Parts: sequence; C-alpha cells; structure tokens
Amino acid sequence: MPRLFALDHNFPDPIVAVLSDFQADADLVRIDQVDPRMPDLEDWELLLALHLDPAPWDGLITTDSSMLNQGPELAALIQTNLTLVVAVESGHNPVKASGLLFAYLGGICKRTRPDTPQVWTLNAASNPHREPWDFLKRYAEHNSRAVDDVWAEFKLTPEQLARSPLTPE
Repeated sequence: MPRLFALDHNFPDPIVAVLSDFQADADLVRIDQVDPRMPDLEDWELLLALHLDPAPWDGLITTDSSMLNQGPELAALIQTNLTLVVAVESGHNPVKASGLLFAYLGGICKRTRPDTPQVWTLNAASNPHREPWDFLKRYAEHNSRAVDDVWAEFKLTPEQLARSPLTPE
C-alpha cells in the first residue's frame, strides 16, 4: 500500500504529475487539494491539520527548511508522529527539489513508520569535476596493469580522431 504524503505548493504540478506515474511508493497530494485553506495555515497548524484529517497521512513534503528551526513546528511534528521530508539543498529551485524528492522517495517510503516522528532532509552535493585520467588509473589498477599500457592500448590514433564514425567509408 503506498504511503500518503501532503505536498507543499512549491513543487510544480506538471513535474510531479509526470514523475508520479513512474513510482508506486507514495500518493502525493498538494496541500491545497487536501483543503483549500491549508496553504494559509502556520506550519505547525498544517501538521496538526494533517494529523487530525480523516485520511491516514504519513507526513508532509516541503522545501521550507525553516521548519527545522522552529519550536512550534518541531513540537507538533513530534506529537503527531508524522514524517517531514524537506528538500534542503534545492536553493529555491522547484525542479531541483522535485528531482531530489523522486530520487529519495522510494527509500523514505520503505523506512517511514507511522508510530515514529521522522525528519528526512534531502540534499544534492555539488561536487567539483573529476579528471578522466583518475578513472583510467583506477581501471588500470583494477585490471592489474600499468596505466601507460592501458593508455597505449586504447588511445585513438590521429586518423581515428579526425574521422567521424558516422562518415561513410
């Protein structure tokens, strides 16, 4: 049975609709579709409203990381046993937040428990590029070979570099 999560208004409907078709772990319902008054509630009130709603809500998914620094919100979360999923490192980018959500949603749904309040913070590290040569070295080591031998075997000749594989012979 899929989990049931309320989704704040910062996640774009078209993206959520398309991606929801490809996952069966959760039903995602925008808070304004749960009740049109919900977007106007304080965050702690929103958690309480979900808890008291007749539907069996597992929690709330949001981009509002300030909830993690607010006493009333944290107290309401603990008392309601809801799960709070926060796309923390999305930089107010709804596309990035949606990607983070769908990347982690399956794992969250498997580990969410209705009898325990939980906070899941979703992050996407922005790592610097890595040198391809480092991967070639790793390949050589994995194959118990010298990197120079691997390079000599696989590097393209000047003729190969000058001719597209799509060019008819």
